[in-house]
Amino acid sequence: MSRIGNKAITLPAGVSVNVAEGNFTTVKGPKGELSFQFNSELEIATEGSECVVKRPNDTKLMKMMHGTTRALLHNMVVGVSDGFKKTLEINGVGYRAQLQGNTVVVSAGYSHTVEKPIPEGLKVEMPKNTTIIISGIDKQKVGQFAAEIREIRKPEPYKGKGIKYADEHIRRKEGKTAKK
Repeated sequence: MSRIGNKAITLPAGVSVNVAEGNFTTVKGPKGELSFQFNSELEIATEGSECVVKRPNDTKLMKMMHGTTRALLHNMVVGVSDGFKKTLEINGVGYRAQLQGNTVVVSAGYSHTVEKPIPEGLKVEMPKNTTIIISGIDKQKVGQFAAEIREIRKPEPYKGKGIKYADEHIRRKEGKTAKK
């Protein structure tokens, strides 16, 4: 029994869920609109200010899809009402980032700068040249772009240099010690 799949999704004020033919679901809210094609065997029903996902049988595939569908639908509802945000921090001497039009340019200790174009629907802010804030309504796009920027220079455990999430803790290691 899927514990997550059985939970009802409460819809905040101003958010509407529209389920079309074949479970093509559109969620509209104050921040925007998201659409997704869910498995057509599941039943997505809106009852007042709640949305419920029901499965037709208890096969292994339906149990898996039940919880996944509910989680994706909940992320869509949260995205169009509140939005998602990821904060990255850049540590290291000479490591910095800047915005140039629709591109993030990162200088992270390489002989060249690394440029990442900002995907459609995301907003990138830089209050300092060592802090990157990525926000948007699609949780997957926000997380993917943050992971791509972090991948440019992952944090290393000895000096802590690199790009890390703001809430991430890097386990530090002790370096080599000289013989006495």
